[in-house]
Amino acid sequence: MTQAFPLGVERRHSRAFGVFPLYSGEQTSTVYDGVDAPPTASMCQSGCVQHHLREASVSEVSIIGLDIAKHVFHVHGADGRGRAMFSKRISRGKLLDFFAAQPSCKVALEACGGAHHWARQLTQLGHEVRLIPPAYVKPFVKRQKNDAIDAEAICEAAQRPSMRFVAVKSEEQQAAGLLFRTRDLLVRQRTQLINAIRGHLTEYGWIAPKGPSHVARLAELIDEEEMASSLPEAALAMFRLMLDLLAGLNGKIADLDKEIVRGAREDEVSRRLMTIPGIGPISATAIAALAPPAETFAKGRDFAAWLGLTPLQRSTGGKQKLGATSKMGERTLRRLLIIGSSAVVQQASKRGAPKGSWLEQMLTRKPRMLVTIALANKMARIVWALLVKQENYRAPVPARA
Repeated sequence: MTQAFPLGVERRHSRAFGVFPLYSGEQTSTVYDGVDAPPTASMCQSGCVQHHLREASVSEVSIIGLDIAKHVFHVHGADGRGRAMFSKRISRGKLLDFFAAQPSCKVALEACGGAHHWARQLTQLGHEVRLIPPAYVKPFVKRQKNDAIDAEAICEAAQRPSMRFVAVKSEEQQAAGLLFRTRDLLVRQRTQLINAIRGHLTEYGWIAPKGPSHVARLAELIDEEEMASSLPEAALAMFRLMLDLLAGLNGKIADLDKEIVRGAREDEVSRRLMTIPGIGPISATAIAALAPPAETFAKGRDFAAWLGLTPLQRSTGGKQKLGATSKMGERTLRRLLIIGSSAVVQQASKRGAPKGSWLEQMLTRKPRMLVTIALANKMARIVWALLVKQENYRAPVPARA
């Protein structure tokens, strides 16, 4: 006795053969997944295989994944149910024309170089732009990697309800961040020059003390008879060149410091942040420029976790296991907060912390470096609270014994 099956569904419909009904209860052709049972030429000719992409009506597209680059871009469109509508390659000059012809929809792209520029351009065209951290897109990449697969992965990641997005920065915010990063670049170059000068002087028997202030004195000593006579003429010329470059960098860094201090005094958010012990004009300017809106985070711990100042979790089976500091997040702000907390801990170690304060209790029980990181974590939570409540810092009153 033969068994009747719905139209278009073969008897071997088990998952082992990679054959699935298109929808439950729908009497249409089957869909082969292409992994367990690749479609053959005879299947394609008989029309049993449904094409993955179809010509889409622009009104059906609800989200577009955009993979950006320097000259070649790739877009992947999907409808409200996540079905692929189109996948095409677009040159840089035609990208804005393409999105201008599309109805308003969500556009997702990775938060990489140039992403904020394109986000602002697409927002002006009426689209809702979502920036996704690249690390959150990687799990959605299927096997091989190319522009089309990347755009599809971006589109897929943006549809997840729990996905986290990056706030789009304005040109003014990026300009403020550029001021700080330029200073950071010059400081690194100054450090490289100092290390080069000290290292090369060691080869000729001269040991320079650590620190920029001591190296600056070399400009005076290098012209004295004792040091000049002990150095070859070619080496002497190179040392003078490096010292001149060092003096120029010091002058440029000083000018940027003045600009940062002036901007911090004029900015209300920076003035509020500078009321926190351990946060000066540079840290306040960096937080105001590089950190996303405080409302993005539900609580202060989330902001500290975004900075990478919370411990790693390796919990399992209901047992909580905390490890070292995660260091997963904005490393620039994390470094500045740690430097600021280190200064506070150093002063507290020398002059003493307020009686009964949290810092005094921590210094009596924990190592100094651990207290520094813990204080940086505490400072991050205070920063979040000040930004959300729009208040100035008020020192806590020690509890009476």
